[in-house]
Amino acid sequence: MKELRSLLFYALQFTWALPQNLAGGIAYLILSRKYRHERFHEAFVTYIRAENFGGVSLGMFVFMNPDRPDDWKHDTQIHEFGHSVQSIVLGPLYWIVVAAPSFLWCNLSSCIRYREEKQVSYYWLFCEGWANLWGTAWTGERFESKEMLTAGRFGKAWKQA
Repeated sequence: MKELRSLLFYALQFTWALPQNLAGGIAYLILSRKYRHERFHEAFVTYIRAENFGGVSLGMFVFMNPDRPDDWKHDTQIHEFGHSVQSIVLGPLYWIVVAAPSFLWCNLSSCIRYREEKQVSYYWLFCEGWANLWGTAWTGERFESKEMLTAGRFGKAWKQA
């Protein structure tokens, strides 16, 4: 069953979700000699040391900062894998439905200010909370960090069985 799921995952990544995987694959090739890589389930994770960088997912290619606490890295892998699943669900619509809102929510100064002033979790945004749901469902892994456990479910506490 797991092999079939992996086969379906890759088949959809390289057909329906091809645009984001082309971008991610090119980035992966460019960064392949400079940075450390590993697999996380069906995703390829590249660890990029950069200040003020958390993580990003381009199809099945995940790029994230290794210079964070272990529970944060674990949870970010799950979260970014959730974006990889969104990629195969949405295909070329991923750029409009997930990537653009996520980029703006993360980087726009007015959005940063809004989150700070209103004490709103980053995961409150629909595509970020949704990535957490897909990530935990597909990997079967649980979140560990206090941030994810208290605000990872659309800004609310995570109820894990």
